[in-house]
Amino acid sequence: MRKITALFGLIGLMIFQACEGPQGPPGLDGLDGQDGVNIVSEVFEVEVDFTENNNFQEIFTFDPPIFDSDVVLSFIQWESDNGTPIWRALPQTVFFEEGVLMYNYDFTSSDFSLFLDGPLDYSLLGPEWTRDQLFRVVVVPGEFASARVDLTDYEAVIKYLGLTDEDFKRVELKNKQ
Repeated sequence: MRKITALFGLIGLMIFQACEGPQGPPGLDGLDGQDGVNIVSEVFEVEVDFTENNNFQEIFTFDPPIFDSDVVLSFIQWESDNGTPIWRALPQTVFFEEGVLMYNYDFTSSDFSLFLDGPLDYSLLGPEWTRDQLFRVVVVPGEFASARVDLTDYEAVIKYLGLTDEDFKRVELKNKQ
């Protein structure tokens, strides 16, 4: 009797393993980072004018929204060296006799904001501090946070993500204001 029960059990297992469900939809193509990590990043380059009219900030909408676990990094083009842009991670601080200026940012899953911060009358700033400010915004998946990469080092971040300057297309993101 035990042999017959074992035989039926074995046949049942073989039938069960032969069953296959429908194939799911294909996943998104990603970039293979170091250590075999599959990374899908969004990147933007935006130019901002900080004025009294926009309260010295710009708010942009992500369309579609990013995942709650994603991380947003922002870099400002600080200067250039023989035509090569030098990028610095935000926040960046500048000290004036009148006070302290900070270029800063924040983000949610639906938007990000670039703004001037600090105890300073921004209307005293010259156009070199407020007009035509160029930023690169990188959206990286949450699992990237565990990577051993200095997130303030622009070159290290884009190298890890497998990005090039050509990936940063200047876009007019949908302004939330």
